[in-house]
Amino acid sequence: MADGEETTGEMSDGLQVELFHPESDREPGDTNIRKFGFDVHPQVFPISLVIIVAFIAVTIGLGDQASAVYNGIFDFINASFGWFYIAAVNIFIIVLLYFALSKYGKIKIGGVEADKEFSDFSWMAMLFSAGMGIGLMFYSVAEPMWHFQSGGGSFFGREAGTAAAADAAMGVTFFHWGFHPWAVYGLVALGLSFFSFNRGLPLTFRSIFWPLLGERIYGWPGHLIDLVTVFATLFGLATSLGIGVAQVNAGFAFLANNFLGMSVNGSSTLIQVALIAGITGIATMSVAAGLDGGVKRLSTLNLYLMVAMLIFLLIVGPTLFILDTFVGSIGTYLGNFLALSFYTEAFAGEAAGWQDIWTVFYWGWWIAWSPFVGMFIARISRGRTVREFLTGVLVLPSTFSFLWLATFGGSALNVELAMGGGLVPALNEGGRAVAMFEMLNFYPFTVVTAIVATLLVITFFVTSSDSGSLVIDHLTSGGKHDVPKTQRIFWAVTEGAVAAVLLIGGGLSALQTAAVTTGLPFAVVLLLMCYTVYLGLDHELEILESEEFRETIQEMSEEEDVVVTTADDSIVTDVHDADESPGD
Repeated sequence: MADGEETTGEMSDGLQVELFHPESDREPGDTNIRKFGFDVHPQVFPISLVIIVAFIAVTIGLGDQASAVYNGIFDFINASFGWFYIAAVNIFIIVLLYFALSKYGKIKIGGVEADKEFSDFSWMAMLFSAGMGIGLMFYSVAEPMWHFQSGGGSFFGREAGTAAAADAAMGVTFFHWGFHPWAVYGLVALGLSFFSFNRGLPLTFRSIFWPLLGERIYGWPGHLIDLVTVFATLFGLATSLGIGVAQVNAGFAFLANNFLGMSVNGSSTLIQVALIAGITGIATMSVAAGLDGGVKRLSTLNLYLMVAMLIFLLIVGPTLFILDTFVGSIGTYLGNFLALSFYTEAFAGEAAGWQDIWTVFYWGWWIAWSPFVGMFIARISRGRTVREFLTGVLVLPSTFSFLWLATFGGSALNVELAMGGGLVPALNEGGRAVAMFEMLNFYPFTVVTAIVATLLVITFFVTSSDSGSLVIDHLTSGGKHDVPKTQRIFWAVTEGAVAAVLLIGGGLSALQTAAVTTGLPFAVVLLLMCYTVYLGLDHELEILESEEFRETIQEMSEEEDVVVTTADDSIVTDVHDADESPGD
C-alpha cells in the first residue's frame, strides 16, 4: 500500500509539472542577497525598509499634528472612495460564488491527484481558528453596544436603546463579520494556493499575475505588487496589534481598579507603548523557539482558552437569550443581506458618517489583513476542490464568528434589556476597549474571566506578530518558504514599532487610517486578481478536458496503468501496476 501511494504521488507530481507548470528556470529567491543573517530580495526588502523608516520619522516629526493629518486622510478616503470599497468587496463575493458553482468548482488545488494534507476535521478546526483573533475579542461586545445606542446606524435608523435597536445592532455586526470578510480572505487564499500548488510558482502575490505578466513577475511589475502587499500586511497587522494592546491596557486597568485597589489609566498611550514593547519581546522569544516550540503551542492555548470562555458564558450567561439571538440575528442579517451589501450613505443626510467608521473601515482592514489570513488558509488547503475549499472558507468561520458574537454581544445586550442596564454609561466613559471587561462584570467569576480575556488578547498578539512576520518574510525574500530566524525577529520587532508609532501619532483613528489607506491600493490588486485567477482556472480546466491530457497520461505510464475517471464531478487519475487489473 505504501509503495502504491508513493508511486501515485510521484506520478501525479510528474503530471502536474509536465502539463501545468510554466516553462521557467527561475527559482524562489534566486537573486537574493544573503548577508548578516538575512536572506532578502534585492529590491522589495530595501525599498520596504526605507519607506517604513520614512513613515516612522514623519509621524514622530509631526508630533501633535500627526493626529490631525491622519483624521484628514481618513475623511478624504471615506468621502472619495467609500463607494469603491463597497463595490469591490461585493465583486469578490460574486466572483467566488461563480468559481464555486461553475465548472471550475471541480478543479483540485494542488493538481489532479493531490492528496489532502489534513483531515476534514483538522481542516475545519484550523478554519475556525483562522476566524478567531484580536478583532473578535475587541469588537464582539463593543460593536453591538455601539449600534444599540445608534439604533442600528444610518441603515436601520431605529429608536436607540430599544429591543428593535438591539436586533438591528446584531444584524449589522453579523454583516461586518460574516461572508464579506471571508470572501476577501477566500479570494486571496485561492489565488495563492492555486498558483503556488498548481503552477509551482513562488508563494508570493506576484505569482498570481503570471497569466498577465509571465516572466515579468520577476521584474519591476512583480516588485511593485509585492511592495503593495508588504505595506497592506504590515499596516493591517499593526492595526490589529494596536487595537489588541489597547484592550490589554483596559484589562489591566479593570482588574487593578476594581479588584486590587490600584489606580491605573485604562487608555494611557504611554502604558500601551510599554505593553507593545513587552509583548513584542515575548513574540520575539516565540520566533526564536520556532514554529513547533513557540507559535504552535500558543495557538493551541488560544483555541482552548477561547472555547472555554465561549462555553462558560453560554452556561452562566443568559443561555436561551443567546441562542435566540444567534438564530434571530442570522435571520436579520440574511433578510437584509443585499441591502446592507450595497448600501452607501448617499441619501443618509445628517445621519451620514456611521458607515465610514464601521463598514468602510472594516472593509479596508479586511483587505489589508487578507495576505496574512489568506496565506494561512492557502497552506492548509492542498488537495481540496475549489468548490469544497470556497464553501468551507465562506461558511465555517462565519458560523463560528456568529456564535461568538451572539454569545458575547447577546450577553451585553441582555444587561441593558433584562438586567436593568448599567453597561452603556461604563462604555461611554471608558471607550470600546473596556467593553468586554465591563460586560463580564455583570456575570459570575469576573476576576477569572477578565484574566483569561486579557491573557487571550496577549497570546493573540504574540501569534499574530509571529505569523505576520512569516508572511512578510515570504514577500521580502522572493517567495522562499524557509527564511533565517534573524529575519523573522527583525519583522516582529518592526511590526511592534509601527503599531507603537501609530498609537503615539493618533491612537485608534491613526490605526483606522492605516488600515483604510493601505487597503485602497491593495483592493485594486485584488480586483485584478479576480481576472488572473479566472484565467488560471480556465487554462487548467481546458487542459484537463483535452484529448492531449489523456494521451500524455498514457505516454507517461511506462510501467503503470493510469486510468482517467470522473468521480464526484472531480477529474482524477487512478494508478495501478502494469500486471494488475484496475479492479484488484
